[in-house]
Amino acid sequence: MFRIKRIHTYMLQTFLPIFAMTFAICLFIFMMQFLWRYVDEIVGKGLSMGVIAELFFYASFQFFPMALPLAILLASLMTFGNLGDSLELLAMKASGISLLKIMRSLMVFIVALAIGAFFFQNDVLPWASVKFYSILGGIKNKSPEMEIPEGVFYKMDTSSGDTYNIYVQDKDYKTGILYDVTIYIFSGSNIEDATVTVADSARLQSTEEGSHMKLTLWNGEQVGTFKSNSKQRRSDPKHPQYRRESFNEKVVFIPYKNDLERTDESYLSTRHIGKNLSQLIASVDSMDVRIDSVNRVYGRQLHRTYFNAVSEDKRNDTVFFQQVAASGSAPVDLDSIYASLQPQQMVRVAKEAQTHSQSVVRSFDTRKEMQIREYKDRSYHEVYIHQKFTLSIACILFFLIGAPLGAIIRKGGLGVPVIVSVIFFIIYYIIDTFGQDQAKASSWIPWLGVWFSSLVLTPVGIFLTWRAINDSTLFDWDAYKIGFVRIFRKVSTFLKNRGLISREALLTARRFISRKSEDN
Repeated sequence: MFRIKRIHTYMLQTFLPIFAMTFAICLFIFMMQFLWRYVDEIVGKGLSMGVIAELFFYASFQFFPMALPLAILLASLMTFGNLGDSLELLAMKASGISLLKIMRSLMVFIVALAIGAFFFQNDVLPWASVKFYSILGGIKNKSPEMEIPEGVFYKMDTSSGDTYNIYVQDKDYKTGILYDVTIYIFSGSNIEDATVTVADSARLQSTEEGSHMKLTLWNGEQVGTFKSNSKQRRSDPKHPQYRRESFNEKVVFIPYKNDLERTDESYLSTRHIGKNLSQLIASVDSMDVRIDSVNRVYGRQLHRTYFNAVSEDKRNDTVFFQQVAASGSAPVDLDSIYASLQPQQMVRVAKEAQTHSQSVVRSFDTRKEMQIREYKDRSYHEVYIHQKFTLSIACILFFLIGAPLGAIIRKGGLGVPVIVSVIFFIIYYIIDTFGQDQAKASSWIPWLGVWFSSLVLTPVGIFLTWRAINDSTLFDWDAYKIGFVRIFRKVSTFLKNRGLISREALLTARRFISRKSEDN
């Protein structure tokens, strides 16, 4: 029966602060990587601080599956490394406490954390993913605030209904000054009410509230028409139809569409990123039924249309087959029929046959692409089913690697533990990414691609735990040499008894191994 003892509370008090610190550091690093990746999408869009904070809040949930195992690995390495460096681990073992008992309380905590990680993957992450991709999609589709290119007309639609077509000859990216600016302003769909503005230089800025763009123009002219619905004034030559204005400096406030149109969350909820375990399983079952039914329909159409097979309603009709047999119809010689045609008819028949064959190929290519999309979507769903469990297993696996490894190397601080943790995590991340890519591309079985990294690192965790329990050093080459000699002797004895190797070759190999052992 597990009872809480002083050593259990001591280990938890030692581990938890380090774990909280490492988790915050790892999450911060991944968030900085996210910012570096999407900085071009965020900057220059006139986003409010609330939208940016909401984006980063939901983005943090996306990095939990990566930050949590790395934090567990680093925290366990630092905890047991510090205990070994300060000889506390040696004192515990000297008092009769085994390494497994020392790890017991932390193992219970890690298992509880793994259970919580499953519910996070199943319930919290789909909700956060829908929110995150909804905001990110809206930001990507949002018009830039001051991204006016050089040498081409840039169209800007305003909330008042006017359309600004801005042409900039040159641009200073440091100061934001625009040179040789030409602006065409159209009010609605009436081209006659256009206004043309020409300026030597200008600057376009967003106001603090973000609802308007401030356009400052220097040394220019503006030409436009008088907006009037009076036909009499338009036809009266005494009233001017156009106006012209010269200015040294002119400030125009343009009402700007600054609303963020987010991606539809109901659509994202139907994708694999927004489904929990039960929904994913139900989707895979429905996909299997749909794929099987479509394949059967395609097969029947192929058999009936292109192979001239007998239709299903006539397969059991004995009268039909008796009539065909009684007719005595001979096989048709298509080559002789084609040879009897006129040259023009041959060309027409060949073109029709080519057109028909191309149509058949396009039809099959279309069906092939549809099936590939169906299978790919199914692979994604099945990958996400297994991903609901991989985070929990990764937490346990990285603890079984970090705790024994820290007890073996006996180095505390942030130096060696950080280096070792980063190496292990990079190996895990590369293997995991490779396996998931193969699974999503349907090159591997989905469960194998998702669990491939865990299958590779599980023997490593078992080996390190075994070495730490036996108080063995990790790089004891003499122990490895003795083990290799034992394995070689067993294999050579087996081969000798089976007659698969000669006695002379066996003696030569043994003398070579003995000589190498003496030299070392």
